[in-house]
Amino acid sequence: MTVARTPLPRGLFADDALPLYERTAARLLDELRATGARTGDRLPSERALSARYGVSRVTLRAALAELEARGIVRPTSSRGWFVAELGAPAPAAAAPQVQGFADYAEVNGLTASSRVLSATVRPATVPEAEQLRIAPGADLFDLHRLRFLDDLVVVLEHNRLPLAVCPALAGTDFGKASLYATLRAADPPQLPRVADYSVEARHPTPRERELLETGDTMPMLVATQLTFNQEDRPIELTVQVYRGDRYRFRASITNQA
Repeated sequence: MTVARTPLPRGLFADDALPLYERTAARLLDELRATGARTGDRLPSERALSARYGVSRVTLRAALAELEARGIVRPTSSRGWFVAELGAPAPAAAAPQVQGFADYAEVNGLTASSRVLSATVRPATVPEAEQLRIAPGADLFDLHRLRFLDDLVVVLEHNRLPLAVCPALAGTDFGKASLYATLRAADPPQLPRVADYSVEARHPTPRERELLETGDTMPMLVATQLTFNQEDRPIELTVQVYRGDRYRFRASITNQA
């Protein structure tokens, strides 16, 4: 089954399930509207906004980048951020972002951990380059991990990302760090917005049985995801092999007519 690349419908996640930067963007937009801000008004400094909302500068910049992508604020090279247009819908209400493994764990009060099996930079193959819209042979960050929730193994994950979107990927320890948090902290921020997502069931390979600690009869649910950023550019190609007893796929289906 293939899920079309469309924004997730409102109601699929509660507000507190959204990433912190997106909730911060919604709070800032609500405040701008409540105070009667107008096009051209200057926002407080990033330092002041970080203190006001109790978030880091990295989170605040990701929130501003989200509002910029929606045409609500705009930056200048030396004078900070300004209001561009307040007529656009609030980001938290319009299009929840793609949720990463660590985001899911945090929202549900679980402890996420990872064991890195390999992390390399290599040339992109022709099929990978076509999907990620990069040149064949361009630097690709290739990451294999086992992912755990509360110390229980859940998924074997293979991530591939163009190194150019976030050069810091190559020097980050993803046994501890969140991949999506690293992308959101990039300069410019890379905000996972929508994804092409497909799921299929199959028997595990011998290596998958060993790593995921399953027997011969346990089915695997294999999810393939191509994730796009706020500029509708592909930034991540991922294959996730889940234990069939520890994963459930849910989706909301709507009629747009």
